[in-house]
Amino acid sequence: MGRYTEARCRLCRREGEKLFLKGPRCSTPKCAIAKKPAMPGQHVQTRQKLSNYGVQLRQKQKVKRMYGVLEKQFRRYFKVASRSKGVTGKVLLQLLERRLDNVIFRLGVAVSRSQARQIVRHNFVIVNDKRVNIPSFLVDVNDTVQLKAKDKAKNKLKENLELSKDRSVPTWLEFAPAELKARIVRLPQKEDIAATIQEQLIVELYSK
Repeated sequence: MGRYTEARCRLCRREGEKLFLKGPRCSTPKCAIAKKPAMPGQHVQTRQKLSNYGVQLRQKQKVKRMYGVLEKQFRRYFKVASRSKGVTGKVLLQLLERRLDNVIFRLGVAVSRSQARQIVRHNFVIVNDKRVNIPSFLVDVNDTVQLKAKDKAKNKLKENLELSKDRSVPTWLEFAPAELKARIVRLPQKEDIAATIQEQLIVELYSK
């Protein structure tokens, strides 16, 4: 499974905004954007004005990095979205939100999507009474998602819930923290995403 292994704080600095890739650290003075907002690189001091293509590319890169998806997989999501009924950009975001690792992150059981990916890969997640260890698995309406782990790991999950208490669970998910169990009430919408995303720019980029 391909994944990004370099310094994540560089990604936030490159996009010029917090992508919350490192959990609670992003809300502290230790955050790279707070300490050094300039773009990464030895001689880069200011951000140059971008062309239309540059603006579209940066929006695509931002969304890719937020969800921890590499280019080949992101392009595949776009192809699925473009063939589906509805507005392509909104369907694309819906597909990304429905990823199992994103659901675990949204529930607050993980402090970041990369940690959520680890939780899924370690066989802690059960979907509809079947153990699933594929982070890109897409949940659907009325699916149930439950986390089951031994005491030590379970305590860590509950600790994550405490660290994520300031992050509210979106309304498309129904969550019972005591049981570490959730149900997909409806499909996610763009309004459920707290981050500012201009998905139309991504559609324009891939439609060239």
